[in-house]
Amino acid sequence: MNQKDIKELIDLLVEKDIAEFEMERGDMKLHIKRGGAQQLTPAVHVAAAGAPIQTAPPAAATPAQPAAQPAGGGEAAATPPAPAADADLHVVKSPIVGTFYEAPSPGAPPFIKIGESVQEGQVLCIIEAMKLMNEIEAEVSGVLAKAFVSNGTPVEYGMPLFGIRKQ
Repeated sequence: MNQKDIKELIDLLVEKDIAEFEMERGDMKLHIKRGGAQQLTPAVHVAAAGAPIQTAPPAAATPAQPAAQPAGGGEAAATPPAPAADADLHVVKSPIVGTFYEAPSPGAPPFIKIGESVQEGQVLCIIEAMKLMNEIEAEVSGVLAKAFVSNGTPVEYGMPLFGIRKQ
């Protein structure tokens, strides 16, 4: 079972509103448990012979801690830690899986550019998921210091989008 298969399974479980699911196939055991407010907590356990598979919650999930935990440890996280120079930045992360767009429509100017001031609640970008355009707003006021993704790029849940230097 690969990562794509697991994502499709999670999407199906969300669509059918199934709260908990467990499956064993060979040396792999998959346990997915959803919390109350549409929070998904997939946990993948693999026997020593297999390699751990990491997954991310699907588009319908609300922001939560990344929950995929490889069994046996030793694996690096899916998102590398920010460099020390970015330690003072507030990182805006993707709350859903989809496609990142920096402007409201093709040919339009971007919502925000690096170096511009940002107010809390200001729209920073759009993430398209399942033909729906989801506006992503700034969580803090400050100056946009860094953009981690480029226009038209697919994004995963919890993936860093922007770095805002608080003022």
